[in-house]
Amino acid sequence: MSGLLNFVDGLWSSCGDERIIVFTTNYKDKLDPALLRPGRMDMHIHMSYCTPCGFKILASNYLNVKNHSLFSQIEELIMEVEVTPAEVAEELMKNEDVDTALTGIIGFLERKKGMKRKQSGVEEQKVGDENQEENDKKNESQEMEEKCEKRKVKRNKRKMARRAKGRKQ
Repeated sequence: MSGLLNFVDGLWSSCGDERIIVFTTNYKDKLDPALLRPGRMDMHIHMSYCTPCGFKILASNYLNVKNHSLFSQIEELIMEVEVTPAEVAEELMKNEDVDTALTGIIGFLERKKGMKRKQSGVEEQKVGDENQEENDKKNESQEMEEKCEKRKVKRNKRKMARRAKGRKQ
């Protein structure tokens, strides 16, 4: 980390004019606070997933179309699926024909939606498996405690029997 900080500080000190340095991450919360302090990172911009409004702007820029009969279907899918503007732009660039490009976007979003369903099903299964493992561990722990308790009771009975024997003699 110190090497990165020295590098960034070195860039600033060697530049006479102002410079813009762009850092990107998907995990801002995992970055060292020293890297995020003012002077190193003066502006933080959150890049969100694509919205219906963002899609319309991209469609206008890439396909030169302001409105289309498929827009409503695409906008509904965009609300259901997390898709980045870059992914949408990539799909829009695949074909110059408006109908073909928009149909391609629908297919892409549908596939992504299907993958999301599969992943959530897998995650639910994982949670179920983890819960089962946790229950199994609890049951195992309870069984061990019961065994230990039974052993203690047996030991105490033996001790008491020995004491009783010793008193009789």
